[in-house]
Amino acid sequence: MTHPPIRSYVLRQGRFSRGQQRAYDALLPRFGVPFQRSALDFAATFGRRSPVVAEIGSGMGETTARIAAENPEVDYLAMEVHSPGVGSLLKQVEELGLGNVRVVAHDAVEVLREMIPEASLAGIHIFFPDPWPKKRHHKRRLVQPEFAALAASRLARGGYLHVATDWREYAEHVLQVLAATPGLANTAEAFAPRPATRPETKFERRGLKLGHGVWDIVFTRS
Repeated sequence: MTHPPIRSYVLRQGRFSRGQQRAYDALLPRFGVPFQRSALDFAATFGRRSPVVAEIGSGMGETTARIAAENPEVDYLAMEVHSPGVGSLLKQVEELGLGNVRVVAHDAVEVLREMIPEASLAGIHIFFPDPWPKKRHHKRRLVQPEFAALAASRLARGGYLHVATDWREYAEHVLQVLAATPGLANTAEAFAPRPATRPETKFERRGLKLGHGVWDIVFTRS
């Protein structure tokens, strides 16, 4: 008997705003990439040959859109299961005139495993994933040894895996898992300073004002 995979998220769709719904309906056919069980051709997907970074859990899209706008020479493949978040990102893609963002509205683990060729990504971003703080829920955390090995296999040599979290215990867990993953090397002795390429979010700034910490972990593929 096979058991369904343990998901690192709970699908809470919420309500679309009018703008998010319009963007989802009108722009997903243009900027969306349907899930498939075969490797993507990045050049065909983006219409050019450029470094590709995977954005896992792009949320409402503010960070992804800003990073893409500031780095037009890089292409970004955003993965998000929450439809209003997809609509929000697509709305910003249109407003900012971004040609370097594509969205897969599907589970990121399956996308990495089925659609991303080995040794193909310049980077992987995982910003503020659900920390699943209760011990009985730790098995639902995204960053686990099996996932870390999968992510490492999709990075090109010199590519990076950047995780940011505001939950210290989860940060320590991520650090331990990535340090034990063959082929990955830490760019710092432990936690890394926030790279300038990761903008602060409104949520993050609010947390910092309240005295909450934020931890960045950046490893590279050797």
